Amino acid sequence: MRLRYLFALIVLAVPAVLAEGLPDLGEVSQAGFSPLQERRLGESIMREIRADPSYYDDAEAADYVNSLGNRLVTRGADTRQNFEFFLIRDNQINAFALPGGFIGVNTGLILSAQSESEVASVLAHEIAHVTQHHIARLLAQQKQSQLMSLAALAVAILAARSNSDVAGAATAFGQAAAVQSQLNFTRDNEREADRIGLQILEKSGYDPHAMPTFFERLQRATRLYEGGAPSYLRTHPLTFERLADVQNRVQELPYRQVPDSLEFQLIRAKLKAGSGSPREVLEFFEQSLGERKFLSEAASRYGLVVSLLRTKDYARAKKELEALRKLGLASPIIDTLACKVKVAAGETEAAFACYREALKTYPNYRALVYDYADALLQNRQPQLALKLVEGRLQAITEDYRLYLLQARSYAMLDKRLSQHRAQGEAYARMGNIPAAVEQLQIALKSGDGDFYQLSATEARLRELRRQHDELRKEAGKR
Repeated sequence: MRLRYLFALIVLAVPAVLAEGLPDLGEVSQAGFSPLQERRLGESIMREIRADPSYYDDAEAADYVNSLGNRLVTRGADTRQNFEFFLIRDNQINAFALPGGFIGVNTGLILSAQSESEVASVLAHEIAHVTQHHIARLLAQQKQSQLMSLAALAVAILAARSNSDVAGAATAFGQAAAVQSQLNFTRDNEREADRIGLQILEKSGYDPHAMPTFFERLQRATRLYEGGAPSYLRTHPLTFERLADVQNRVQELPYRQVPDSLEFQLIRAKLKAGSGSPREVLEFFEQSLGERKFLSEAASRYGLVVSLLRTKDYARAKKELEALRKLGLASPIIDTLACKVKVAAGETEAAFACYREALKTYPNYRALVYDYADALLQNRQPQLALKLVEGRLQAITEDYRLYLLQARSYAMLDKRLSQHRAQGEAYARMGNIPAAVEQLQIALKSGDGDFYQLSATEARLRELRRQHDELRKEAGKR
């Protein structure tokens, strides 16, 4: 069995085991395990996931999946739970919920979906696992040591993916099988997540018929997948009764033709253009445009330009970008690509002008800010990069990428205290408190900085040390 599947199995088995085989406790389910504790457990798992190479930390794709997920949460789900949606670079079709409202989506799910409503249906299902307190119900009854062993197992599988040691893989398989055996108890809550998910889907303006359509296609494709079933069906058991229940529910709902958003089409094309060899994906988009076999001409042209950048054919990328622009579609995703083409082609001043103009229209678009700051730093203009980043930090203080760019800017300016302080703030927001403490300690020993900067850094160091001590105490109690 492949380690990739083992990773998906365990990370998904954590919430699946938490979800099932328990009486309906309602709100009382949270009494034994507070929402804060549940969130911190999720954050501890997320720290390992973010450090894994499979974590797809692309600003545009992440913003899209969070926009989609938050639309479902705010318009369809009755909850005060905070959610964070993230992507895993994996061609297998899967999505999963973790404790604390963290919901992961495999890139393979977006690539295989035939409509945006299908992706939304899967996210709605996962959101329902959280809003119905499926995780909290088991947390209230599980011993913390048992719960932590599941979290530790998720971490172990993450480590195993980058380790070819056969013995380690065999151990992981044995543990995975033990968790898999508990999945037989998940069906009642899977049905409840389907029911609530359909309600979320309909209230959010998506087509609820997309859910059974997606399930049916997965079942038909079962024979094509290694091991007999897509990973989504392995970790979310789909019985004929469950599928029939979903089909019966949507029959009572009116058909709704919901067009895919331009963002969905472009992000799908971006994921496709970034997968496989550059030559293969280039041929794919050339063929789809040549034979006019596409769902969206704009998405195919966008994917073609991204593919041309991968093959370093910058002259043709500029030409194909003009063809994309002629379609007259407004999108920050297209504007960001246009600026990237200019950077790649060595048209530095034109690229800077492109970023400045695009930011006038989309001032809060993360990819534009990151890419413009990076381009400035690559061209040895740290003062301008610092001004851009610090202007953004005044509005958003929890973005670790901005602090990393800030640290690079200060390093170029030889401001070592500020450099390590910014690096520490980035680590703190990534959940790595020990590394943050270390960076602030280095900052205080840097030998530069005025009295105010030193005092502020010392105060922040004390705060981070207290936070670190609290986390260690919590870990000791587990």
